Amino acid sequence: MTTDTTGTVARDGEPRPGGPADSPFIRACRRRPGPHTPVWFMRQAGRSLPEYREIRATVPMLESCRRPELVTEITLQPVRRHGVDAAILFSDIVVPVAAAGVDLDIVPGTGPVVAEPIRTAADVERVRPITRDDVWYVDEAVRQLVVELGDTPLIGFAGAPFTLASYLVEGGPSRTHAKTKALMYGDEELWHALCGRLAEVTLAFLRVQIDAGVSAVQLFDSWAGALSEADYRRFVLPHSTAVLSGLVDAGVPRIHFGVGTAELLGAMGEAGADVVGVDWRTPLDVATGRIGPDKAVQGNLDPCVLLAPWPVVEAEVRRILEQGRAAPGHVFNLGHGVLPETDPEVLTRVVALVHELSSRRADQG
Repeated sequence: MTTDTTGTVARDGEPRPGGPADSPFIRACRRRPGPHTPVWFMRQAGRSLPEYREIRATVPMLESCRRPELVTEITLQPVRRHGVDAAILFSDIVVPVAAAGVDLDIVPGTGPVVAEPIRTAADVERVRPITRDDVWYVDEAVRQLVVELGDTPLIGFAGAPFTLASYLVEGGPSRTHAKTKALMYGDEELWHALCGRLAEVTLAFLRVQIDAGVSAVQLFDSWAGALSEADYRRFVLPHSTAVLSGLVDAGVPRIHFGVGTAELLGAMGEAGADVVGVDWRTPLDVATGRIGPDKAVQGNLDPCVLLAPWPVVEAEVRRILEQGRAAPGHVFNLGHGVLPETDPEVLTRVVALVHELSSRRADQG
């Protein structure tokens, strides 16, 4: 029998009462009924919170990800303020890549910038495997957070091989991913060597977080929507599958998310996740039809809606909850990350509204 890191029965039986494994969030991920629809927000620990901006004012991004006491504090901030049903580890998708020896920095206003973009087989060899010691600060932060959070589950995460490869090949963020696609189409052997190496790094990074006590993990493939389904299946799916299938024995739910992935949802569902995240472009009932009946869904309020008057926000929350009923499990979230200009009070109100509406529905059977 498989058990998760909280010691409660995880994958092949009902969890014992109490603890993160019995939380509304984990129940929804496992397609089990719960007291209400759980809600958390991508980028909930971040620039929309004044307490976050204060703590980050003098600390560079990568440094903040490497200081366990800061990671712990920033991760806890939205749980305290909003009452969300899950925390997500404060980090960045390039943290394990930097630990693997890639010279990069997260430049304010730009994002990750790579000093020497990958172009050759020799460049791929520079991306070395990682161990717990390479990311000890993540291990330590997770262990601190598990204690602080108590019954609230903690989500670990990592970037998927394609999205990481895009940063490494482009040298930074890109709108077109032209260099990435040129390598992908022009040297398939090198492409698969790079993504295979990144899959190993990603899997190791997630294993560190699971061993330290996270209750679920999310694999972010933020840029996969730049591809056709045929290209996704040929160049990306094998490597995302390697990561997700490598965690099948870990006893924690696996979430897979990308942006602009409407035509990819079926293929993404095949990669091995328990939950598929859906951006705001695809209604959840339609997404469920594409993903299949054996996966929960996560999403999918447009982050820009949070900037609208409250009656608009409320109407959209109601619509998404109704469409989410088509899925065997629904975790309420945004269709992408919280925008920096979002009023934190609106997020708090959304959490309360989701709980109120879904609790009422549960009470009514």
